[in-house]
Amino acid sequence: MGLFDKLKGKKKSTDLEVQDTVNQVNTHLRATEYPIKILVAWGEAIDGRKNIRDWLAKNGYPELAVFCFALKNETSAQDWLVKNGYPQFVALIKAIEGQKEAQDWLFKYKFHTLVHIAAAADGNVDSQRFLLNTDKVYAALANKMGRIKDDIDWNNNSIHTINP
Repeated sequence: MGLFDKLKGKKKSTDLEVQDTVNQVNTHLRATEYPIKILVAWGEAIDGRKNIRDWLAKNGYPELAVFCFALKNETSAQDWLVKNGYPQFVALIKAIEGQKEAQDWLFKYKFHTLVHIAAAADGNVDSQRFLLNTDKVYAALANKMGRIKDDIDWNNNSIHTINP
């Protein structure tokens, strides 16, 4: 059962109980604000630069290094992100894949930049323009993430591979 299934399946009878659940989720979310040089390094790691990914892991940004594996659908990496307080990154990946529930979750918990990154990576022109006009680094990250997901889709749908 995933994070969204756990949150979706809870039916609370009062507003106080609902707010308590929201507060519990919010306390488990870690900040996703990083210095510009770390975001640039993250982009290089997403592009496959192993030395940069290892540097991120060893210098206080293990979540960004693990994200590189999670983006390529490694479930153990996605589990690590959730368990260590970064479910927004798993939601970002799922939102890039077009899962409406993940997009709604990011919006609900006010990860508006991640909503735009996901939409831009999934090909939404308005979000691409928004990111280009507000922060070109985020636009570049969205582009890199979109290329990785497109490559995965291409390989999964290739007639030249055997899919049992």
